[in-house]
Amino acid sequence: MENSILKNIDSPKDLRKLTNKELPLLARELRNFIIDILSTKEGHLGASLGVAELTIALHYVFDTPNDLLVWDVGHQAYGHKILTGRKDIFHTNRQLGGISGFPKITESNYDAFGVGHSSTSISAVLGMAIASNLKCENEKQHIAVIGDASIASGMAFEGLNHAGVTDANILIVLNDNAMGIDPSVGALKEYFTNVKQKKSVRKNNIIEALNFNYSGPIDGHNIEALLTELKRLKSIKGPKFLHVITTKGKGLKQAEENQVKYHAPGKFDKITGNVIAKSTNSLPPKYQDVFGLTLVELAKKNKNIVGITPAMPTGSSLTHMLHAFPERAFDVGIAEQHAVTFSAGLVTQGMIPFCNIYSTFLQRAYDQIIHDVALQNLPVIFCLDRAGIVGEDGATHHGVFDISYLRLIPNLILFSPMNEEELRNIMYTAQLGIKQPLAIRYPRGRGTNVNWQNTFKKLVIGEGVQLSFGNKIAVLTIGTIGNVILEIEKEFPENTIAHFNMRFVKPLDKTLLHKIFKQFDKIITIEDGTIIGGFGSAILEFAAENDYLNNTIKRLGVPDNFIEHGKVDELYKIAGIDRESILKEIKKIE
Repeated sequence: MENSILKNIDSPKDLRKLTNKELPLLARELRNFIIDILSTKEGHLGASLGVAELTIALHYVFDTPNDLLVWDVGHQAYGHKILTGRKDIFHTNRQLGGISGFPKITESNYDAFGVGHSSTSISAVLGMAIASNLKCENEKQHIAVIGDASIASGMAFEGLNHAGVTDANILIVLNDNAMGIDPSVGALKEYFTNVKQKKSVRKNNIIEALNFNYSGPIDGHNIEALLTELKRLKSIKGPKFLHVITTKGKGLKQAEENQVKYHAPGKFDKITGNVIAKSTNSLPPKYQDVFGLTLVELAKKNKNIVGITPAMPTGSSLTHMLHAFPERAFDVGIAEQHAVTFSAGLVTQGMIPFCNIYSTFLQRAYDQIIHDVALQNLPVIFCLDRAGIVGEDGATHHGVFDISYLRLIPNLILFSPMNEEELRNIMYTAQLGIKQPLAIRYPRGRGTNVNWQNTFKKLVIGEGVQLSFGNKIAVLTIGTIGNVILEIEKEFPENTIAHFNMRFVKPLDKTLLHKIFKQFDKIITIEDGTIIGGFGSAILEFAAENDYLNNTIKRLGVPDNFIEHGKVDELYKIAGIDRESILKEIKKIE
């Protein structure tokens, strides 16, 4: 009978009633359940398929939720969610009002820690373990499951370094499949590869050198081996490290053979495994591809251009540069801080680095942006992919804070293109030579123009542009949300809306702003970033400094709360920056 075991599992307590011999069948059923749901609902597939046996073994051996289990990163936690009381609602995963795609403290007491960004688990479980020591809860177990890409991050090393000089009762499980979203990179990856091949590095084990009790590597798909080793480690006090070898996408042939594509493949045929193709022939390109292809186009003519990304070459489309100029493109692993300062070092020697980092991930390198780039006024070009609201990944991945956290930094230029042409033009302008750091923010998703590969045009730094010439209301936009106004204008008489695409949040086009404030009493600012400290705040500051506060100024942007997961258009509506909400506000102020 299909899912004959899984259908009776509503919690790990039910799981622990099974015999050892039933667990491999449960693993198969768990994989099939994930495949069945994700084939139509979409989500992160490969990572969770790869840890089915490990997930079962951990909940079987340890007394969760009393023993604390943290998954790093949450892409691999679908099986965990299904086994911990969320099986019947798993089909709502990543949908508006449904469960999160990542572990989340407020969702379940089995989710010991929220994990949307990588490499945080070791620090978190160490904190939990030290707290247990202080409370004399000496038998409590604290487990972190971390991938081989995540463990190469600086924060993971910081956690390992601290844990190694404590008596904390922690177990670090390394889920080693040689993959993150893209293939893992770096010397540590090569080290673990050598360990797996039983080379001489075992006698100089880096983990043992950090005072961990190291065991492995073991087959992560052999439940008996996992149970035996986890039970043994459970009785050992202090820091422990278990090296587990898994195959990302295990159980679905295509996912095993094409691990990058099947990390999050979209909808697919659950029988054949083939991805259901979407027709894209008549669609505009994705902004990430505009970036990637434009970078190659520019790099062909400018030998000083280099590309950098922290572990997201496919997601950022830096793969185009990696293929065209492999010696001038660098995937530095999950190491945002390093990516920023590495770029700064390149600048000092005359290179032109395009440092491509998702907006939400750049937050992890804030100190480096300020001290290593802006303070020294080094013209690093930051390309912030996934700016604004990104959709189903939710609160941990929305790029809604970048305007606020970047515009306060001295020396830094902040630009947000309205379309593909402006993205290409600012990239072209930057590589001609700028004297300050520049951040270019653009969204996830497709642009507006199918025929986007136009001739380059040099932009004037800090110059906005007026797109329509009404005389009643001035609408000031930043970024691609300005395209909504092009449609909304049709709802009003021709002379109503004057639309200004400001383009630069910093420096502001003050000449244009003086003209606007002198001509218009009613002004609306619209952005896809947080309302606090964002573009609208910059306009308010300008008004206050120049005695324009008698003008009516209405700001639209992301409100002061975390936006959860759902489709982008649903979340824009919740944030009050969808087409209908903007139209309503314009009519109200009119």
